[in-house]
Amino acid sequence: MKGYLSYLILWILCKKNLNGAEISRELEQRRGTKPSPGTIYPALKTLKNIGLITVDDQKIYSLTDKGQKELKSACKFFCQIFYDMKEMSDFCK
Repeated sequence: MKGYLSYLILWILCKKNLNGAEISRELEQRRGTKPSPGTIYPALKTLKNIGLITVDDQKIYSLTDKGQKELKSACKFFCQIFYDMKEMSDFCK
């Protein structure tokens, strides 16, 4: 998950603004185990420092316009690499 953590955080935040614990729960639903605070909060800090997300006084994270553009670019790249995702999914059954 580490390689996709930033992408997943951006994806989660494009749907709804959340605090760190809520983001962690969303990630847990996707991978089956809850990421540690030592994993999630450094990733959030990095995303904030490069301007892809913001955080308000209540510690609610949201996507910036720059983050939205980066997510769209990452989605296009992801879809190009995994264009045969349906076939992969069927293989795993």
